[in-house]
Amino acid sequence: MRWENLTVESGGRDPGDHGRVPDAALFGAVAVTSRTIDTPEFAGITFHEIRARSIINRVPGASRMPFEWTVNPYRGCSHACVYCFARKTHSYLDLDTGLGFDNQIVVKVNAPELLRRQLGSPRWTGEHIAMGTNVDCYQRAEGRYRLMPGILAALRDHANPFSILTKGTLILRDLDLLTEAARVTDVGISVSVGFTDPVLWRSVEPGTPAPERRLDVVRTLGERGIGVGVLMAPVIPFLSDHPAQLRQTVRAIAAAGATSVTPLVLHLRPGAREWFMAWLDREHPHLVRRYERLYAEGAYAPKWYQRRITRQVHELAQEYGIGPSHAGPRRRITEPEARPVDDPAGRAATDPVQLTLI
Repeated sequence: MRWENLTVESGGRDPGDHGRVPDAALFGAVAVTSRTIDTPEFAGITFHEIRARSIINRVPGASRMPFEWTVNPYRGCSHACVYCFARKTHSYLDLDTGLGFDNQIVVKVNAPELLRRQLGSPRWTGEHIAMGTNVDCYQRAEGRYRLMPGILAALRDHANPFSILTKGTLILRDLDLLTEAARVTDVGISVSVGFTDPVLWRSVEPGTPAPERRLDVVRTLGERGIGVGVLMAPVIPFLSDHPAQLRQTVRAIAAAGATSVTPLVLHLRPGAREWFMAWLDREHPHLVRRYERLYAEGAYAPKWYQRRITRQVHELAQEYGIGPSHAGPRRRITEPEARPVDDPAGRAATDPVQLTLI
């Protein structure tokens, strides 16, 4: 293994050929340590290690998300999904939103200890925390940095409700921690599987586990008593939206034992739009004009198209016995004996929270 290390004080730059080292001030950190690891698993990837000053983030008020607080131990994602809406966030750090988003990964190395401290603060009132909603907390980097076990242990010990959305199979490594957490609080797990076409998967999600491996996660967690919903996202216009393709995907989701399925049509926000359209021009140039028309009004496909896809998926879900999209049963495995939890707001931190992904 070969390491190339560089610690940069705020405002520093890498004198080598790895591109700009992020300004530490943008991370709320004192210094950034950049590492490249010469192993096949991380070929071409640079990790920027930081010690963050805060880890629980408030979701902007204008967001469509049905939760208010998130934890993101990583920024950038080696899944390299060509459509990822989070690409734009790399520009806030003066990093490239294309290849840079895929291979310049920011790692908040102190995330577990920082979370434990913030959860124990009198100012924290035990709100639901969502993870994996920006970039995947179980991307390949997690296999090296192992931040999630400490994060899950902190949430378990504070009986703080949380949810995880992932495309990663590494979540199964933490099955025991998830099971323990689900005994004391509400735990929502969703796996993202937009389609099952292997050719399309290799083209648009090259760094992710195969769809069938993700469905194995659904099956395995279900066998341990943790119900898992599937976010069927994205449904990609003209590439994964044919009725036969939708049927094949929903059938596979049902066979894996998912508790619910939530379809989400591809949306193309700035940053993602440019990268996706460049890929489309290379791989499917005959579709470029159709996309320009479909997304002429902005980042989202027209309402009529979204409603059509939602209706088709809901009908298929009912046919295969998993019903329409909703949060499904609560994830608490057992009702534990009541125990006091320090909460200055006077509300039990184990109050049930349900998550509906949109």
